[in-house]
Amino acid sequence: MTRDEVVVPALPRSAAALDACARADVAANGLAESAPTLSAKRVTSRGQRIILVAALGVVLAVAVIAPLGTITALIGLVTFIYLAALIYRGLLFYQGMRGGRVIRVSDEQAHSLSDEELPVYTVLIPVLHEPLIETLVGNLQRLDYPVDKLDIRLLIEADDEVTWSALEKLDLDACFTVVAIAPRQPRTKPKACNVGLLDSRGDLVTIYDAEDRPEPLQLRRAAYALLHADPQVACIQAQLSFYNSRQNLLTRWFALDYGAWFHYLLPGLEALKSPIPLGGTSNHFRAEVLYRIGAWDPWNVTEDADLGLRLHRLGYQVEVLESVTLEEANSDGINWIRQRSRWYKGYLQTLLVHLRRGGPVAQRGDLATWAGLLLFVGGTPLLAALNGFQWCLTLAWALTRSDLIAGWFPPGVYYVAMISAVLGNGLVIYFNVLTARAMGRPDLVWAAVLSPGYWFLMWLAALKAAAQLVFNPSYWEKTTHGLDEGGQHE
Repeated sequence: MTRDEVVVPALPRSAAALDACARADVAANGLAESAPTLSAKRVTSRGQRIILVAALGVVLAVAVIAPLGTITALIGLVTFIYLAALIYRGLLFYQGMRGGRVIRVSDEQAHSLSDEELPVYTVLIPVLHEPLIETLVGNLQRLDYPVDKLDIRLLIEADDEVTWSALEKLDLDACFTVVAIAPRQPRTKPKACNVGLLDSRGDLVTIYDAEDRPEPLQLRRAAYALLHADPQVACIQAQLSFYNSRQNLLTRWFALDYGAWFHYLLPGLEALKSPIPLGGTSNHFRAEVLYRIGAWDPWNVTEDADLGLRLHRLGYQVEVLESVTLEEANSDGINWIRQRSRWYKGYLQTLLVHLRRGGPVAQRGDLATWAGLLLFVGGTPLLAALNGFQWCLTLAWALTRSDLIAGWFPPGVYYVAMISAVLGNGLVIYFNVLTARAMGRPDLVWAAVLSPGYWFLMWLAALKAAAQLVFNPSYWEKTTHGLDEGGQHE
């Protein structure tokens, strides 16, 4: 597939000349108005609603005629999806363990480019209700990059009194630009990033979150990598880790989660040529590509994952850079569920968007794309939501030995379910142990063994995501920062 086979409206650079309110309107609705099939502003398309209603009608009609057979068929379908997702994730780990492609730029290479050769770098910092913005600015000032080549843009909602008050106390360097975001719906991070991009001056663009502590050489490494990469490499994703992973059990689980993602899953996705759902921070883009593909979808609450899928559909490549940005791991269970439910909701939005007319089946119907979209992007939240049902079903049978429940599992379904439950759960725990080893963190092994507790939290987050997808799809639940007990370091 060539890029020209998919028509995507570019983000208009001319919008930079508009007033703040007009820029916010373009940033919020440009993609939705120009290419509605690519935007999550509508949760489902008309065709998807017809298919969903028709499928539900067929299932209900068959259930009235043959209730036992319908339940057995649905359980069998879910069981085989579990098995397919397990095989796919195992394949990703295998490819990652084989040393999937990760770009490594040495310190010498990073410094080999003179200040004149380095491109102008735009750094987008969307912040909301951040009283600790002084710490953020300090972290950015540690970046090893020529100040005259930096275009750091603090993106602040115009009515965000908390952040504006904290900002008044700071003396910012000349490379900082403060951008006031006009209050327009949706009030999301991707909308702010679109506004910040409109009149930016960088050839390369990255995003950092408020609590991020990027490695000082990261911009130089990314610039070197992109300058020497194939032009089709549109984005390089740096690795993320946590500075407070030892705070409690939840932060240890979160560290294993990210460790598996960046050590195995992302390199595995790249090795299989599957679409890569980007992380929300430390993505390094070619600015011209961002403009060309319409930048971020403000209505998708996991805009980074959607952008990774869109880049893949348009024939661009994403690679992983060996450079670490430290973040704050969520140490509070409620706060973690709020954050993870937003991620899951965004994955479901992304699944629905890329299954619409003009999606992978029409544009890029290869097996790698379908597997990545269905088993990874869609399968992650959907199977997490179904886990609780499977646990309850297993517990009910163990306590009652009910013939009714046993009848729902004919031999073929029963043995596949047993493989998925016993082998699958065991493999996931084993993968977490491998991750602890790859991270050089033997202290995380006991957290890996206790992983089922983390799966329970994932189930709660997935249920919340499904409910919000129906009743409040574009609502952005902000993650609370500053819960790290003084910023403990690794």
